[in-house]
Amino acid sequence: MNAVCSIGRAWNARGSARGLTLLEVMVAVAILAMVSVLIYGAFDGLGRGKKNLGRVNDRYHQGRSALSRISRELSSAFLSAHQPLTEQQFRRLTIFKGTSSSPADRIDFTSFSHRRLVGESHESDQNELSYFVTDTPDGEGKVLARREQARIDEDPEQGGRVEILISDVIEFELEYLDPATWEWVRNWDAAAGVESGNDFATVHGISQMREIRL
Repeated sequence: MNAVCSIGRAWNARGSARGLTLLEVMVAVAILAMVSVLIYGAFDGLGRGKKNLGRVNDRYHQGRSALSRISRELSSAFLSAHQPLTEQQFRRLTIFKGTSSSPADRIDFTSFSHRRLVGESHESDQNELSYFVTDTPDGEGKVLARREQARIDEDPEQGGRVEILISDVIEFELEYLDPATWEWVRNWDAAAGVESGNDFATVHGISQMREIRL
């Protein structure tokens, strides 16, 4: 009887120490691999979503900042009614001119929005400003550019420094409210109104940004 019990205990010990078969190991590894792939895919998707959301937020921030700056500077636009006696005495020419074109519009104007960054520099708050869409230096896309010249001269559509305001721009459209007809128009030139003798409110008009597509 004791011999039979000893043989049973020995058999149970051998069975419990037998371990896993090769098939069981392969199934366990396959399940672990599948779970790992699913976990990696979930984390990878979260990472890409966060990165894309960050890019979208950056674009919205860039667009809002540009719109705020353009609106602020347009609200400071001015035209001078002072005219010299002869053309030879022309040294400064104020302007408010909007041109509709494809794929983007252009606006040139003089304003009181210049900020003097260098102390003791011979500059005032008057400047020439332009907003237009142009090609990137490498020709791979379009950018909304801002041109500023601190001193107003005889050619307010040229000169000064050009800087990129928004990159990857598709369209830039502006409209102008004609105070005489209360209709929005796509082109505006204050010089024509000045030459015809209209008052300041009529020649200046009111501008709005219709669309900036990024």
